[in-house]
Amino acid sequence: MKINSHKPLGLALVAAMALPASGSLSAQELRPASAQANVQTDRIDVYGTLPSDLSGLEDGPEIDGFISQRRGREMQVTAENGQSTTVFVADTTDIRARGGFLGLGRTELGRDSLLNGLPVTVETVQWEGGLVASRVRFKDDDLETAAMIRGATNQRFTENEMAIEENAVATEALRGRVANIDQYNVRGTANVYFDTGKWNLTPASQRELCDTAREAGGMDNALLLVVGYTDDVGDYDYNQTLSERRAGRVVNYLQQQCDWQPWRMLTPTGMAEADPLADNTTPAGRAQNRRVSVNILVSKAVDNM
Repeated sequence: MKINSHKPLGLALVAAMALPASGSLSAQELRPASAQANVQTDRIDVYGTLPSDLSGLEDGPEIDGFISQRRGREMQVTAENGQSTTVFVADTTDIRARGGFLGLGRTELGRDSLLNGLPVTVETVQWEGGLVASRVRFKDDDLETAAMIRGATNQRFTENEMAIEENAVATEALRGRVANIDQYNVRGTANVYFDTGKWNLTPASQRELCDTAREAGGMDNALLLVVGYTDDVGDYDYNQTLSERRAGRVVNYLQQQCDWQPWRMLTPTGMAEADPLADNTTPAGRAQNRRVSVNILVSKAVDNM
């Protein structure tokens, strides 16, 4: 199997994946009353009813990240650098999804749409030493993926799970739907090749795919991104369809024959004749360009943890 480590990619992509957090909490021993007098207790913040009108409150920071914890009206948002911020969600918080042409469409939603793992942009206001979300924005596609993951994994956050914050954050970093390839480490790339105008897999390609799946399965938190390509023979529309069929055939084989789980597969794409590996003016070069690349990715948020 040919694996080209750390091959760069110039693609925008989406991903969705979940792994169980692990950890335990031991019961705390009750100290005698005399000993408790010298022990500083943890800070407890008590908040009243959230304001019904946010218009007169001072602006807080705008937060970009993914929802890493939810409990009642509290929402924790973790940024790409790992910093977590807790905000409150009020009845008047404007929650909308972006979609449609150029993302111009807006769908107004409720608090139940704020799922763990959902990438969000949150505008805040300051209130009694804390932050209240005035606006929450995210993408329709991201919400669909977060909902699918929640249904597939019976996602729960109990008091104990929230107490082991580091594990919870690492888990949600995997669940987040990430918008840019720069947020992933490319751990390896394998290519399988096709005859002109074809998308069927040869026995050698089938073995190559399962070898790649086993390789990725040995890496913690690995995802697969499948991208189909063509040579420059034929018009664009034909090659776009052909590249998508090749990518789809590879995805199906990985899932059905190589036992790769669908929730560990990023959305496949076809790139037609873009990003050629070799010169399309020669038969040998065109043969190298009629390919599907299977990329092994690990989110930078959890790689080497």
